[in-house]
Amino acid sequence: MDRGAKVVCITLLSALLVHTGKAFAQTTISGRIADETGRAIAGATLTALCPSGPVAVTATPEGAFTLPCADVRQLKVSAPGFLPVTLDTATTRIVLHPAGASEQITVTSDRASDVPGDTAKTVYTLTSEQLRDYPSLTLDEGLRQHAGFQLFRRSSSRAANPTSDGVSLRGLGSTAVSRTLVLEDGAPLLDPFGGWVHWNENPQQTIRSATIVTGGGSDLYGSSALGGVIDVVPESPSSNSAGNSFEAMGAGGSQYTSNLQATGSHAGSHIGGLLAGESLRTGGYRSVAPEQAGLIDINSTVLSQSFRSEIGRRDLPTKRLFLTGNLLNESRNNGTPLQTNATRLWRYLGGYDAPDNGVATGRVRVFGSQEGYRQSFTSTAANRNSEALTRLQRVHTQEIGFTTDTTVRLRHVAAVFGADLRDIRADDAENPVSKNVATGLQDTTARQRFFGGFGELLGERGPWSGAISLRADRATNLDIVQSTYTYAPASATIGGQPNRTEIVLSPRAGLVRNFGQLVSIHASGFRAFRTPSMNELYRTGQVGQATTLANAALSSERGTGWEIGTKLARPSGLARLQLTYFWTIINHPVSAVLLSQTATSSISERENLGQIRSRGVEAALDLLPARPVSFTIGYQYADATVTKFSAQPSLVGNWIPQVPRHSASAAMHASRPRLGELTVAAHFSGTAYDDSSNFYSLKSSFQLDASAHHTLTHRLDLELMAQNLTDRRAQVGRTPTLTLGTPFYAQAGLRIRLGHLSR
Repeated sequence: MDRGAKVVCITLLSALLVHTGKAFAQTTISGRIADETGRAIAGATLTALCPSGPVAVTATPEGAFTLPCADVRQLKVSAPGFLPVTLDTATTRIVLHPAGASEQITVTSDRASDVPGDTAKTVYTLTSEQLRDYPSLTLDEGLRQHAGFQLFRRSSSRAANPTSDGVSLRGLGSTAVSRTLVLEDGAPLLDPFGGWVHWNENPQQTIRSATIVTGGGSDLYGSSALGGVIDVVPESPSSNSAGNSFEAMGAGGSQYTSNLQATGSHAGSHIGGLLAGESLRTGGYRSVAPEQAGLIDINSTVLSQSFRSEIGRRDLPTKRLFLTGNLLNESRNNGTPLQTNATRLWRYLGGYDAPDNGVATGRVRVFGSQEGYRQSFTSTAANRNSEALTRLQRVHTQEIGFTTDTTVRLRHVAAVFGADLRDIRADDAENPVSKNVATGLQDTTARQRFFGGFGELLGERGPWSGAISLRADRATNLDIVQSTYTYAPASATIGGQPNRTEIVLSPRAGLVRNFGQLVSIHASGFRAFRTPSMNELYRTGQVGQATTLANAALSSERGTGWEIGTKLARPSGLARLQLTYFWTIINHPVSAVLLSQTATSSISERENLGQIRSRGVEAALDLLPARPVSFTIGYQYADATVTKFSAQPSLVGNWIPQVPRHSASAAMHASRPRLGELTVAAHFSGTAYDDSSNFYSLKSSFQLDASAHHTLTHRLDLELMAQNLTDRRAQVGRTPTLTLGTPFYAQAGLRIRLGHLSR
């Protein structure tokens, strides 16, 4: 984008902040009331001092409210069990804090809800408003509000190959495969073959909230929860109030980007339905550093469509029967004319939430998916002026699963128990290519099956609360057939791998001590594990000119860790601080170990290292929450190193690849009823290394973003966004070619609303 366009975009953002009220005046103010975790508070009472006098309204069961005047001079909010709040003006987001620890009923990230006591875990919840206001195009960009959240490489999923979209939390890193479990409505969102995440699988407007739980979670969820759990809560049609709603948004931006969204919802007295779609097209940008780019280097482009549908019945707030379906269709160009990949993913989920009778409740989920994935790989000349195809890959995956859990509550004690089953079948077909001609076929069919059961006991007494849990998992790799066919001369080899089964126990124990109403200290310890994905076991991967070989002999990663932390809050609700020290070791971690390299390429193989350790501090500070101007600040220090590896002792003491020691995030949100909303966000990532040998270093990066929303009429909003305002591109990878992150990006759009979607 030229300098003139940048000036125009930045000027538009600034103009919204200093707007003096000449825009269309609002006659009402709508918003939502929630607790610290983002859970809606039903039935809260709001008393507003309007020019015509005091007016009282009651929040809906979803926590939504509408005040009949825009010029609110004072607003008082109260709800049973929560501290009352008095505000000088109205705001669209109001957060209430529990009135006392003994009365607190917490919805935790656990597989139980409404359990007694506080949780001995470090939990961060991002509401739909926080995700909407943050200057982001994709879900992973919005989750960067948590300082410790990072993909395998320091780039957005908008431009990155999906095989590099695994999640790293608490400095544990990833090898494209995620060491963090991502869930949606109780079902896994990880790619069933590769373990990465398709972050644009759901239309962005259908995401209600996201909860990030750092620290091992295998005691409740099994494999992949080494670094924590991210629970994505989708939007659903509300059956608590009848009506229809429709929302659509159209936006255009730099890099030849267009983004179209539409959502329709029907909420009957019992039956509700939702249909949503999103189309994202971007011309992207050239990722190779200009000084190393050649004739073959072109923009990394994306064309994707995602759809979501839901139909369900809700008779009570706690009784729900539903069926959802997702479809992702995506094609990408990965930076050269011959390097491409495409994904087509169907996912379905059916569920039942039993009514809560005050003592017991439960839920059942049945889920599945079918995916087709293809990718091409090339070799490039040293001057990057030519390339040649080396391999074509096609992967077909089928998945089916079942999960259930039950919660039984007494006055001070609750018990949770449940079980999961997941079965994955995959076929990986790879064609080696020489001189643009396929020379053969390497075909692998395999199957993975996971079965686990768990139990958890939670309780509270006075200022103390705690939980103890244990889960047993059986993970099996079976039905492995590997075939190799050579076309000229014709030959065939058919072999296989023996079935392998691992049984893993994952315990956890935690304790919380409350000091008064607003201070608590918690401590916990855990064991966790991750079974290697079929991608790691059987598929050759490549990022740029870095090739990573599969290893069918890989074993599970085993993690052990503990944490101690504190939560502090001002009685007035003006500030909240969460501070945690963590220590985690992973035995037999899967990592790409360098075998050979040249000036233009490298070859690595996945291996189980001896041990890695990550220890450090994570902190989150909220200032002036639910006020017209609020601030959030996050920081993570992670000392993440290799501590044992007898095969290559020289690696001991090295940093874990792609994990910086220092990460920080900050955001300011300002809201005025007549002017709109403005969010300014910053993210910092310290120095890191791109390889296990710590030879290729990546400099620290800083990115400044901004977004603004202004209501033109009661149905029409103007939305502006700009990313990387300083145009300082992050160093993403050295493979060994240096690749860079997104340059300056700006977009503008209009959003129209008819009716209201439940928030």
